[in-house]
Amino acid sequence: MFTRLAAGFLAGASLAALAAPAEAATPVRWNTGGAVWSTSFSAFKTFLSSGEITDRALMAGINGSGWTAEEIQEGLSKTYSVDVVGVTRFLYSTDGVKFLKDQTRSYFPYWKMKSTAVFALRSAIILDSVDGSLSSAGIMSYLPVDFRLADTCNTYDGAQNVCAPDKCEGDAQCTSLLSWYVFLPACVQANSALPEPAVSAPAPAPARPLW
Repeated sequence: MFTRLAAGFLAGASLAALAAPAEAATPVRWNTGGAVWSTSFSAFKTFLSSGEITDRALMAGINGSGWTAEEIQEGLSKTYSVDVVGVTRFLYSTDGVKFLKDQTRSYFPYWKMKSTAVFALRSAIILDSVDGSLSSAGIMSYLPVDFRLADTCNTYDGAQNVCAPDKCEGDAQCTSLLSWYVFLPACVQANSALPEPAVSAPAPAPARPLW
């Protein structure tokens, strides 16, 4: 049986090699051709708390997301109820690994790139789900290493596979990084729901005595 202890063990194993302070990583290095613009987590926090955009690269990302700044702010902040057991079980399953590979099409660790993409994103999602809630901002805060959005001509195209293609409209909403972040926790929640516990059948009534 998959227990909370097992979930904790798997989460710990995921994080052992990538342990870092929650805000040490840069959530996005916008990598276009030979140019790189970095957006720190503090810039995201300022935007999420007040709506103020203090970073030019973040502004460009919002403008290219297919959503308004207010919609992105709300979407990144929204929390979803999850169970860390279900989340861990899903992300370590065959389907979960396939999901993580698909979700890191152009967004992955800056230095190790695809070789650690599944490992790094999975660790961030599991860490944020430990308290029973999951959000885009929370996942971002737990990224163990710097991540890049890569648009490098003949190698990566900077497009992400938004996990709910039936919920987005247009190329920007269905491929942009910030739109991808908005949908990610909802998709994890949908895929990691634990089955309802079986309802025990009522005990049969005692037989009537013969006398």
